Amino acid sequence: MVSAFIDHIRQKNLFDQGCKYLLAVSAGADSVALGHLLKAAAVDFEVAHVNYGLRDKESDGDEAFVKAQGSIWGVKVHVKKVALGVFSEPGSSVQMKARDIRYQWFEEILKSRGLQGVLVAHHFEDQMETILLNLLRGSGLEGVYGMSERRGNIIRPLLPFRRAEILEFMQTNQYEWREDSSNRESKYKRNYIRNEILPLIEEEFPAGIKSLGQSFQRIKDSGKAFFYLYQVWKEQHVKVDNGYQFLELKDFISLPGKHSLLFYWLRDFGFGTADIEDIVACAERGDAGKIFFAGNYTLNLDRGQLILAEKSIDWKSFEIQKDDIRLVIKDEKYDILRVGQEFTLDRDPTNAMLDLDKLSFPLTVRKWESGDRMVPLGMKSEKKISDILIDRKLPLIEKEKIAVILSGSEIIWLVGHRISDRFKCDSESKNILYLKKIKS
Repeated sequence: MVSAFIDHIRQKNLFDQGCKYLLAVSAGADSVALGHLLKAAAVDFEVAHVNYGLRDKESDGDEAFVKAQGSIWGVKVHVKKVALGVFSEPGSSVQMKARDIRYQWFEEILKSRGLQGVLVAHHFEDQMETILLNLLRGSGLEGVYGMSERRGNIIRPLLPFRRAEILEFMQTNQYEWREDSSNRESKYKRNYIRNEILPLIEEEFPAGIKSLGQSFQRIKDSGKAFFYLYQVWKEQHVKVDNGYQFLELKDFISLPGKHSLLFYWLRDFGFGTADIEDIVACAERGDAGKIFFAGNYTLNLDRGQLILAEKSIDWKSFEIQKDDIRLVIKDEKYDILRVGQEFTLDRDPTNAMLDLDKLSFPLTVRKWESGDRMVPLGMKSEKKISDILIDRKLPLIEKEKIAVILSGSEIIWLVGHRISDRFKCDSESKNILYLKKIKS
């Protein structure tokens, strides 16, 4: 096994010459075997062992064994003892807490000792257990990827090797190790798969575990192809503009695998598989105006497209004083300028020029509300703000972010869209209030 191990780590370039690593040793056969293999391969390392105290004297025996083994290897041994009270605190499971404790501690050792990575002894069967657990939890393609041989500071040099190979290596060389009695208990999900499911598969299908590994590897390769094609599709069809993302229904609704395309687009924004099912069903029915919420994001099905944006943040109304020179509405900034009678009319709807002498200060800035009305520029009678927004074909997701500015009780500007005809500038205007958007 030594030659196979050395060939593997060289082929995968898992270690950097002249660097020292941290080996996590539990006292079990796998981690002790990895220590012996590292010595045979002339890889420099130190040892880390966590005594959780969960098995009383057995835990202390593991600690003593690791210290003795470290002396045999001639390496420094780091030991961390965990107070039992930690595991009685509410929160995640014992296994998850133990994992968090050890990996946080490993990181501390790496920094303090200047080590290059943490070596863990996960092997082929551990990989199968991980993948099966992921699938049972409902994971998608990436769940079949399993553990990587190198990810960040974590290195797993034994992933291709079977548990039987490791035990044979230990027994042939008469190396000692300790058995963790809790590994024989099937109350934990991983242990149940290890003790009950995998042996049953091997009993019925002698080459079943090996075949599963080969199948998962092919699925992983197919997944990489999918993600490459997905990125191509996304770049071609998901448009980004001014904080919004747009996807035309025609660009996915008839495609095979449309659920997966939407899932991988929207998952980073908090949408899950159940949300995707609802979104696709509504898109197929053409439910215009439908809105979906997840995390800090909103997805709007509107006029043949999906529109994604951050949720509209509630904000309180505020006032513009007569001497103010800057206006900020959420993330939009405006210069507040005063212009004399000689002016050039700015017809850009993102800006507003108003007759200053007709305004009553302070002005009020607030979100538009149902029932709001104004006299749009060029009209003689009032019109509902909601109707103006409908005429402009604004999606609901954008309507929610619209603000208005009032003088007294009258709306003088539907911000970014229409000014009031009653406050427009004309040949009689002597003083102009100019709200000019600052371009980013």
